[in-house]
Amino acid sequence: MPRFDKTGPLGFGPGTGWGRGPCGAGQGWGGGFGQGFGNRRFYTKKEESEMLKDEVEDLEQELKAIKEHLAELKR
Repeated sequence: MPRFDKTGPLGFGPGTGWGRGPCGAGQGWGGGFGQGFGNRRFYTKKEESEMLKDEVEDLEQELKAIKEHLAELKR
C-alpha cells in the first residue's frame, strides 16, 4: 500500500496485494505461500467452545435479519 490509503498496490482496492507491508504484517500472511505457521494461536477447549457459541449467535442473528428482509421483499 504505497500511499497507506487501503487501495492496494495499484489503487484497485483491498485484497489486490500480497499481504506484505504494514497492512498485512503480523497476520501470518506474506511470501510464504502457506508454508509456515505464521502467528498461530492455540485455544483451550473452553476458549474454542465460547468462540463457537458466539459465532452461532452471530449467524443466528444474521439469518434472522435475512429472513426478515426476504419477508419484506415478498410484500
